[in-house]
Amino acid sequence: MLTNNNKIFHRKKITVVFFICAGVFLLLFARLVYLMVWRADHYSQLADELHERERSIKAARGRILDRNQTVLADNKTVCTVSVIHNQVEEPKEVIEVLSRELGLSEEYVRKRVEKYSSIERIKSNVDKDVGDKIREYDLAGVKVDEDYKRYYPYGELASKVLGFTGGDNQGIIGLEVVYEEILKGEPGTILTVTDAKGIEVETSGERRIEPISGNDLVISMDVNIQSYATQLARQAMAAKEADSVSILVMNPKNGEMLAMVNVPEFDLNDPYEISDAGENLTDEEKQNLLNAVWRNGCINDTYEPGSTFKIVTAAAGLEEGVVTPESTFSCPGFILVDDRKIRCHKVAGHGAETFVQATMNSCNPVFITVGLRLGVDNYYKYFEQFGLMQKTGIDLPGEAGTIMHKKEDMGNVELATVAFGQSFQITPIQLLTTASSIINGGNRVTPHFGVKTLNEEGEVLSVLEYPVTEGIVSEETSAIMRNMLEMVVSQGSGKNGGIEGFRIGGKTATSQTLPRDSGRYIASFIGFAPADDPQVIALAIVNNPQGVYYGGQVAAPIVRQLFENILPYLGIMGYNQ
Repeated sequence: MLTNNNKIFHRKKITVVFFICAGVFLLLFARLVYLMVWRADHYSQLADELHERERSIKAARGRILDRNQTVLADNKTVCTVSVIHNQVEEPKEVIEVLSRELGLSEEYVRKRVEKYSSIERIKSNVDKDVGDKIREYDLAGVKVDEDYKRYYPYGELASKVLGFTGGDNQGIIGLEVVYEEILKGEPGTILTVTDAKGIEVETSGERRIEPISGNDLVISMDVNIQSYATQLARQAMAAKEADSVSILVMNPKNGEMLAMVNVPEFDLNDPYEISDAGENLTDEEKQNLLNAVWRNGCINDTYEPGSTFKIVTAAAGLEEGVVTPESTFSCPGFILVDDRKIRCHKVAGHGAETFVQATMNSCNPVFITVGLRLGVDNYYKYFEQFGLMQKTGIDLPGEAGTIMHKKEDMGNVELATVAFGQSFQITPIQLLTTASSIINGGNRVTPHFGVKTLNEEGEVLSVLEYPVTEGIVSEETSAIMRNMLEMVVSQGSGKNGGIEGFRIGGKTATSQTLPRDSGRYIASFIGFAPADDPQVIALAIVNNPQGVYYGGQVAAPIVRQLFENILPYLGIMGYNQ
């Protein structure tokens, strides 16, 4: 029998338990209200995501346009064909139709159709006609989504400059990769609702997040100049059985590239095509072969510039005051530097000559003398002042740097060979940029293609700007150099680069590749017009020409033919017009 004290104790315990249970219930109720009211949107979104199936929609990539807004890189509507395993009702028919229409093996398609995944891509970049045909079969579980594939209207034209995109529409090389952020846009999404088994709920329809197209890029290239330069390069390569031919055309005043050719080129619409010679190669060997095909020698490769580099030695000598146009020299056909006898290209020598005449004659002993007068310290000072120890900053990937002797390792012999363009290496774009700086009044410009960006309506979003370094040389030295280089073309070794009625300046070069007994040469010519006020500068390089290999006979005529056509096109008139 319970005493009163025991009754009171048990009553208290029951009361405590009751209030504890009530408290727990209130906490659970409060939590439930919180989840159902304040967190309802969050969990509703999670539920939707659990039952939503997502398919990506590619954004239309921004176009690349030339300076006249001719389309160089565009988009072509294609399709992506996918399957959703849980929605396929007739797998045998799906496998048969897709393998036939897409040109794929039944085994390949079967693996993807039978794979348990939310969505399995069968093939992308399918021609729209084929995609529409597959859509007409109305096969359950088969999705045909339209997207975009990059398309290049001019095929091989400027292939190593423009670059191309991969299967995901992302830039691989060239301008396509440099301006990826401008061109790429933002992909969209197709959302469909499924039940617990993954079957699409037809009554719910689709929800689309529309893609945002990329912005257009206007570049300085002129498709007409690029086309003609490419034609000349191909003709020269065939005529001289050369390994490659490069032609660069630039506005020396602001660095805008009008053309950049490096033949042989490749088809931008089929960049992975390999010749029959590559059939039995390993994957690594094929990739190395493709990398070589895609390589842009104008910026990725260095070479010994030879006598075109005498422009730099002359400008440095004039600027430092160790030589004047009227300075006199005597060339016996060679010069002794320490224990080394370095010959002139004219074995008999040029005899007595002024510095202007030595430049016209491209006389090695005279330029060696100027280099030695400058000395190692001064030569390095101007080498750096002219920007030769830095990359040009061109808006293309993989620019190579100058390969030069270390200052402490440079003796008189090394200085002598550098003075006339040997024993070191630079890129063609570096030579063109440095020469431009010397003849344009002394401003180091940044070579570039990008000019401005446009939106879908053609409105200007941004104008791209590039650094300019002033005072590379004085205006006086620049004027002297323009005059001297005009005489090289009008009366000297660059006569084949001249055009009647036009003032053309320039410099030829014939450099021998390493090893020196290889019998391989590089013929080049750099020319600009008008000589008194340069508005266009061009460099032509012929790598390993057969037969006659001199720059004045092989490369100078290329620039002459180029100027004959593009000077009137650019509105540059001759002095008789």
